[in-house]
Amino acid sequence: MSGIAKILLSRGVNISGSDIRETKITDELKKMGAQIFIGHDTRNIHGADLVVYSSAIKEDNPEITEARKLGITLIRRAQALAELMQDKTVITITGSHGKTTTTSLVSYLLLEAGLLPTVAIGGILRNIDTNASLGEGEFFVAEADESDGSFLYYKPKYSIITNIDYEHLDYYKEFRNEIDAFKEFLNKTENNGCVFACADDINLKNILKDYKNRYVLFGLKEDADICPRNIKINGLNSEFDCFYKNKFIDRFHLALGGMHNIYNALSVIALGLELNIDLRFIKNALANYKGAHRRLEIKFNENGYLVIDDYAHHPTEIRATLAAVKNLNPERIIAVFQPHRYSRVKLLLDEFAKSFDLADYVIVTDIYPAGEPPLEGINGKRVYDKLRDRDLNKKIIFLAKDKILNHILEIINPRDLVITLGAGDIGRICDELVERVKG
Repeated sequence: MSGIAKILLSRGVNISGSDIRETKITDELKKMGAQIFIGHDTRNIHGADLVVYSSAIKEDNPEITEARKLGITLIRRAQALAELMQDKTVITITGSHGKTTTTSLVSYLLLEAGLLPTVAIGGILRNIDTNASLGEGEFFVAEADESDGSFLYYKPKYSIITNIDYEHLDYYKEFRNEIDAFKEFLNKTENNGCVFACADDINLKNILKDYKNRYVLFGLKEDADICPRNIKINGLNSEFDCFYKNKFIDRFHLALGGMHNIYNALSVIALGLELNIDLRFIKNALANYKGAHRRLEIKFNENGYLVIDDYAHHPTEIRATLAAVKNLNPERIIAVFQPHRYSRVKLLLDEFAKSFDLADYVIVTDIYPAGEPPLEGINGKRVYDKLRDRDLNKKIIFLAKDKILNHILEIINPRDLVITLGAGDIGRICDELVERVKG
């Protein structure tokens, strides 16, 4: 939402908006000229010509209700973004996991290549310290959110699809409905464009069987169109030889850890080659990328203490993140997990239990509801019980959020790695920990 607001403010549009609390993002929008209200109130939308709302906003929200009463046009976030894309060459990035990192990499590549793109990312690209910018060039790079089906508003020329996993079934109800949505998204790509899809994702490969237009497969296996060889992992960095159609392209250094980020990088290299971007820009972008906010973000690394914050909130993401930090060879991995949404926990409870195998010490706290009403019998304690039952010898505890900081300070030792995981507000605990460790 803030990305759309920033782009519109840059175009000279009068913008107001509301949020439940003040943040760095609301402060930034105020500085750009937006009028920001804290809390949702019917009066906030008086005088507006158009109201844009996100999928997190419920239909009974007072501002939504008032807009309908006053006859003010209401559109969803993706619809607003689709309008902003008019007359641009659109590049979208979607998938169950890896969207924000991949969108950030694509955006940074085009910026480094001097193509002056307009970008709208689902997180802060740390190289430019923002999630959106208005560019004068022909390209519009956007993260396409599949969570509520709204990515079907876009008609990209180029689209990257990272993977398809059991996710957002609170909206899709059944996995086949999610698969059908991705299939429809595939067909939204322009006929003269190109789709970049993961060769190692069975769900993606299945829906590509009926796709008639151009696509490029990226993956770790050599049957992909573009693949890596001679991979070397160096902590939270990696390097690999890249081959496209069995032809050696170059050796790439990636300022990101984990095998999952090599997938992301391959898709970006493939897109760069498709756009005829000079290889030196592609290499420089991957090597100098500083990451996205809350994606394997190192918050503190001094005196033997290492603190990392990550957005991982799905079992697949948690496994990939813990595998990445394991390469740093810490004495212990202390994982602090805030589950996200009751519906996700209910659906994936058994998978969550398997996702922390690489952690040495796990702290589980209450579920961040993200606006969902509670579900009977679904809570953070259930996640803790599942984890404990899987490994009775591992140190696993359940703590209220306000007890976590002091507990970590009691148990932390030099050479420990503490990582906070979740899509809610657990990052605040990470920030508080950093301040205490510094002191």
